[in-house]
Amino acid sequence: MSMTMSAAQATANESTKENIQVYNSLTRTKEPLVPVTPGKIGIYLCGPTVYDKAHIGHMVGPIIFDTIKRYLTYSGYEVNWVVNITDVDDKLIKRSSERGMTMSELAEEMTQDYLDNLAGMGVDQIDHMPKATESMDEIIAFTKSLVDNGFAYAVEGDVFFDVAKDAEYGKLTNRSVDDLQGDGGGAAAKKHSAADFALWKAAKEGEPSWDSPWGKGRPGWHIECSAMSKLLLGETFDIHGGGLDLIFPHHENEIAQSECCHGKPMAKVWMHNGLLRASAASGKVGGRAEREGEGADADSADNVEAATAGKMSRSKGAGGLADQIAKFGGEKIRFCLLRTHYRSTVLFGEDALEEAGTGLDTFYRFFKRFERVTGGSFYDLTPATSRESGAFDAGGDALLTSVLEARSKFITAMDDDFNTGSAVGDLFELVRTLNKFVDQENLEGAGKSDEAKVAVLTQGATTLRELAGILGLFKAPIETSGGASDELIGQLMQLFIELRASARTNKDFATADKIRDDLAKLNITLEDRADGTDWVMG
Repeated sequence: MSMTMSAAQATANESTKENIQVYNSLTRTKEPLVPVTPGKIGIYLCGPTVYDKAHIGHMVGPIIFDTIKRYLTYSGYEVNWVVNITDVDDKLIKRSSERGMTMSELAEEMTQDYLDNLAGMGVDQIDHMPKATESMDEIIAFTKSLVDNGFAYAVEGDVFFDVAKDAEYGKLTNRSVDDLQGDGGGAAAKKHSAADFALWKAAKEGEPSWDSPWGKGRPGWHIECSAMSKLLLGETFDIHGGGLDLIFPHHENEIAQSECCHGKPMAKVWMHNGLLRASAASGKVGGRAEREGEGADADSADNVEAATAGKMSRSKGAGGLADQIAKFGGEKIRFCLLRTHYRSTVLFGEDALEEAGTGLDTFYRFFKRFERVTGGSFYDLTPATSRESGAFDAGGDALLTSVLEARSKFITAMDDDFNTGSAVGDLFELVRTLNKFVDQENLEGAGKSDEAKVAVLTQGATTLRELAGILGLFKAPIETSGGASDELIGQLMQLFIELRASARTNKDFATADKIRDDLAKLNITLEDRADGTDWVMG
């Protein structure tokens, strides 16, 4: 059976990248993705303020946009993805003083923690990670341009953006200047309006500072992202991403200062992901709720601890991400987050992770079945890397026709505002179809010798790997040893299987059930088949 198809057949059966629709927070509509430069996509995602270890809330955006970049690349785009690091901030200064180290030493330590956690989640598509302290020339030049053109003013070493000079200020959030309230303190007395926000802050004694036309100081939070995005993506780029918590004041202020500086749109599309909440509690995991007290002059993404009831902050368990990855596995956490559409709120906790683990077990069990049937590993299959190369001719085969239908539904879901929740459902449909085929054709028994049927199964499994790879899943076998050798674990599991079999032979079903149930509590599933019992850990 031929597994290839003509270009005409591919065109007739495959959607194109021009079908991709994205919800734009600025226009509040879903619209076609039309790049600034044909064939290329520039993405900027606001990164963390590195004063403490990363928590799970810091992973939501990176996992989503890692998946989005994979899909856009798969669809034929050349993608340049930037995630910034805020490494100068009030909390960095305070925390470094408490720990008896320099701000840069603390930032370096926490940046490495962030990178390690990204790796643990399978986030490996980021192209650039600029740091604020390494972009100071661009930040100062950007601020000076705003002052020189009358959009900002300096007072006693501080520089503020004058929101009254921006006729479109508030267009992202539909707020008017009259709706805005600033903070109190010394900064308020210097401003023309309470809504004006800081671009540059005069140095305080003992704080890190940089020379500028207005004296020694350091940048405000918002200006950093405008300067770094311009440096790496240009004055207008395709997609600016971040959590819903960043819409105001951060993204509103980015738009104001960038568009006043350049006289053109900053980003064509603004994408905002929903926030995490701890189980059914009312608080979200990390982010804006940590800085709600700062108003328009908030200096960082993590500036003020909030008293939001039920909030999963670092002090209430959102920290220790490395421990969560070690306990649950990065793939399980990633899968848990991708089961929901990125614009929806995600309820996150051990119950959700256990549910995600149960779902993943469906795939892991199929991978073991595939290996028993073919003698080869699912992970050794070479998947297609583009829409075009993944298309094939079903040749009238019922299974392959179903595989193509599942693939088409997956692509349609991803074309529709990167709907990973629906796409995950299509993966489940595909693996159920493959499992049914193995059963119907008895491929673990006498049917194993039918090379044509095995080839069909292999094509279906290859398509499963192709689509899962877009979501960043099943890139490599999960590690189940926990420090012990795989051989030793296998021997111990065989011992449990034999003890259970002996108990069943002796009609000691209580003991047999206890072995099965206790292993299940350890996330190990026993599978009874006609040719014996197997196990899977997930």
